Amino acid sequence: MQEIQDEIKTLELSLTGDMFEDMDTRDKIHNLKMKLTGAKPPDQEIDCVGCGS
Repeated sequence: MQEIQDEIKTLELSLTGDMFEDMDTRDKIHNLKMKLTGAKPPDQEIDCVGCGS
């Protein structure tokens, strides 16, 4: 779990402020945070196809 938190911090430090340039990085951060919390989309009975939650 600490490895995921460290990776999130590293990715957050690499953000440039340019929405288009940061899009992939923000997506990676979002997916890692979902892994940490075990989150799934609301009202979802099956696993999320897009992110694997």
